[in-house]
Amino acid sequence: MSKLALGIIETVGLAAAIEAADVAMKSANVKLIGYELTKGDGMATIKVEGSVGAVKAAIDAAVTSASKVNKIWGKRVIPRPGAGVEILIYSDETVGLEKNQKDIKDQEKQEEVSVYNMQDDQKLIDQDQQDVETDEDEVYEDQEDIEINEDENNVQSSDGCNLCKDPACPRRKGDLKKMCIHYKEFKKERRFYK
Repeated sequence: MSKLALGIIETVGLAAAIEAADVAMKSANVKLIGYELTKGDGMATIKVEGSVGAVKAAIDAAVTSASKVNKIWGKRVIPRPGAGVEILIYSDETVGLEKNQKDIKDQEKQEEVSVYNMQDDQKLIDQDQQDVETDEDEVYEDQEDIEINEDENNVQSSDGCNLCKDPACPRRKGDLKKMCIHYKEFKKERRFYK
């Protein structure tokens, strides 16, 4: 972009912008970079590039023609713009911007790599799901063993009093302390207050 001039026309309305781009392309040897729409106010910016004389002629002709359609908000010709301006001109908001072939090929390669990575990831996910399913089966078997053991423990613990642990005691867990056959002994020893 260092040897080419940059021409910018800002119009009110897309119709005026299309008219300006058409006249600019027909009147001089310039290349259309693209157009940008503003967020609000209905304005559009046309960007062209070429030699300094061609861009000046194209912008003047475009302004004359587009002013018949709608209002021209601004125009500017920048001969040989600096390297920092490229970021503003070749932005993502520019519609119709042609990418370099290298950029397109690099992007295609990245897409292919990402597709391969996604396939590898899917294989890993499938393998992990199989591992999880086998782990779940093992967990279910372990849980059944634990439930059986808990049932045995519940039977043993529910057979007697949880205070005195005497199987002959009529008291069960949750009953009053006074129901325990050893209550008076524990009360004298103050075991309930520890």
